[in-house]
Amino acid sequence: MVLRVGDAAPGFELEGYPDGLYSLKSMLGRTLVLAFYPEDHSPVCTLQLRAYSDGMPDFSGLGAAVWGVSPQNPETHRVFAERQSLSIPLLSDLDKKVGAAYGVLGPLGFYRRSVFVINRQGIITFCHRTTAGLTYQPTSTLLKAVREAEAETS
Repeated sequence: MVLRVGDAAPGFELEGYPDGLYSLKSMLGRTLVLAFYPEDHSPVCTLQLRAYSDGMPDFSGLGAAVWGVSPQNPETHRVFAERQSLSIPLLSDLDKKVGAAYGVLGPLGFYRRSVFVINRQGIITFCHRTTAGLTYQPTSTLLKAVREAEAETS
């Protein structure tokens, strides 16, 4: 089953950096941008997460959180976040079960760069999956999607 706009977001609980445990359930009542990315320290992932991190004042101003998710462990995330001065949590999907639930795994089991906006009720209001992974959704597109999600639930 491929998740689409209007579907309930699959629940999850993952270890992450900086604060330990993150769950979708803890975000109910708040809009969440969930950005799946292939690998810490890679050039495109670095650009993507720095852009989203730089946009955090705008996301926070709308009441939204942004979390990055990849298959690396929390220690690798810590090093990456500190080197790049990232201000968004990075979650570890070591067994790729969350990636599978969101349909972001490619044919060889690698993460495809993908982003979901999940509204306050846990419903997907925006989703984008890439096939090649060399581009990412700009912050402006995600901010627009967050505004729309917030307008729907107001």
